[in-house]
Amino acid sequence: MSATSAELLSASMSAEREQFESLLSLTQRQAYHLALRLTGNRSDAEDLVQESYIRAFRFFHRYDPTLPFTSWLYRIMTNAHIDEMRRRAKLRTTSLDEPHPETGSTWDVPDHAGSPERLLMTEQMEAEVQEGLNKMTPDFRIAVLLADLEGFSYEEIAEVMKTSIGTVRSRIHRGRKQLRTHLINARPDKYARLDEI
Repeated sequence: MSATSAELLSASMSAEREQFESLLSLTQRQAYHLALRLTGNRSDAEDLVQESYIRAFRFFHRYDPTLPFTSWLYRIMTNAHIDEMRRRAKLRTTSLDEPHPETGSTWDVPDHAGSPERLLMTEQMEAEVQEGLNKMTPDFRIAVLLADLEGFSYEEIAEVMKTSIGTVRSRIHRGRKQLRTHLINARPDKYARLDEI
C-alpha cells in the first residue's frame, strides 16, 4: 500500500469515527433510558449500552445513513439484550421479581420534584410498572418500551425487531394487556380504573 493510500484510508477511518461519535452523543441519553427499562437496573443498563456501542462501532460500515440511527442502534441494543438473557438463562434460572443478586438493587429513577409523599408514590408506581415489564416476554417488553417510552412508530419497531407490522401491533397490544393485568392484580385499589380502558 502506498503512502497516499494509507493516508486516504486513515483520513476515511478518522471521518467515520467522528461521524459515529457524533451520532452516539446525540442518542446517548435515550439509549441509556431504553437499556435501563430493558434490564431493570443501572449496572446492567450501563453494560448493555457499552456492549451495544461496541457492536455498533464494529458494524458501523453497515449502517445506512438514509435510515434513522436510533432505529439501527436500538436493534443492536435489543439483540445484545436478548443475547445476554439467553446467556444468563443457560447459566442459571433466576426470578425476575427478586433484586439483583450482586447489588441487591432494583430499578430506581428518582423524582427530585415534589413532596416526599409524591416521591414515594412515584417510586412505588415505577417499581410496580418495572415489575410488570420484567414479567413480560422480551418481545412484548421491547415492543411496549419502544412504542410507549421511545415513541417509535409501528414501522420503526418492526424494523428494529425484524418482524412484521402486524406482529408488532399484536405484541404491543398483548404486552400492554399483560402490564395492565399485572398492575390491577398487584394493587386493585390503585389501578382498578385501568380495567375500564
